[in-house]
Amino acid sequence: MHAVLNSALPVFALILTGFICGYFSVFDRTATDNLNRFAVYLALPSLMFVAMSKITPDQVRQFGFAGAFCGGFAVSFAAAFIISRFRGRHVANASIEGLDAGYSNVGFMGIPMCLLVFGPESAPVSIIATLFTACVLFLFAVVIVEIDLQRGGSIWSTGARVIVSVLRSPLLVAPVAGLAVGLSGLKVPAPFESFTALLGGAASPAALVCIGLFLAQERVVSTDFRSIGILVTLKLILQPAVTAFLAFYAFSVPPLWSHSAVILSALPIGSGPFTIAKLYGLEAGVTSGSILASHVFAVLTVSLLVAWLAPT
Repeated sequence: MHAVLNSALPVFALILTGFICGYFSVFDRTATDNLNRFAVYLALPSLMFVAMSKITPDQVRQFGFAGAFCGGFAVSFAAAFIISRFRGRHVANASIEGLDAGYSNVGFMGIPMCLLVFGPESAPVSIIATLFTACVLFLFAVVIVEIDLQRGGSIWSTGARVIVSVLRSPLLVAPVAGLAVGLSGLKVPAPFESFTALLGGAASPAALVCIGLFLAQERVVSTDFRSIGILVTLKLILQPAVTAFLAFYAFSVPPLWSHSAVILSALPIGSGPFTIAKLYGLEAGVTSGSILASHVFAVLTVSLLVAWLAPT
């Protein structure tokens, strides 16, 4: 209970603060967009760069963590995709639902959660998980959607467009640049390190408040409670269960990395699937409802995992 009060509760309290501000129109959609841009283009990249610039070769070689975390979201994605296809959904919609079931809110919620639960040494873990989520799972789902909707001339042109878009993202450029600095042995100049540390310090509250604002202001919610229930169950129960099995029994993973992997896999659904659904004109109601419901139920499920896995 002590770990939950000190670690999980402040995270959910910041999300609730954002939700209240959005619900009562303290921040309008323009303000939310600007705060989100601040988090995505300045604060989170700074935090990622600082953390990755201090990474060691041993941390990079945590292949067991990669297998456990990626295995968890792969199984959840596949389960949701298959269920969706059996229920008559088109491939593109089934891909979005697969993304719902596997896409943890690692960037906006996972980084601050791990920092609070496990301390600064867990920053590389959550950042690497963010890269796997954005560069593996997200790209895979987008390519399937593109192919099904025949938006591009070929799989190669589709892949090229998606890769160029991702390579321009500061949430990829910053940690990769930090990783290059860390592995090269170069030392970041003190003034620049102080600058990025100050800016990165705003990442956690800005990102968490943005989640609450999004949940309050996004009104597109489906009444297909069965689909929402299936996706939330796969996301909050199946994915962390598979990740825990792989991290604790299938691979050799140090405690910090294995415990972080389970908590990161248990996080609620991020906004990525909703963004893709809206971009391609697909049904976004189930995704929006799943995002909202997963954040509500994650208060219980994530708190239980924090109470179990947090250092005593």
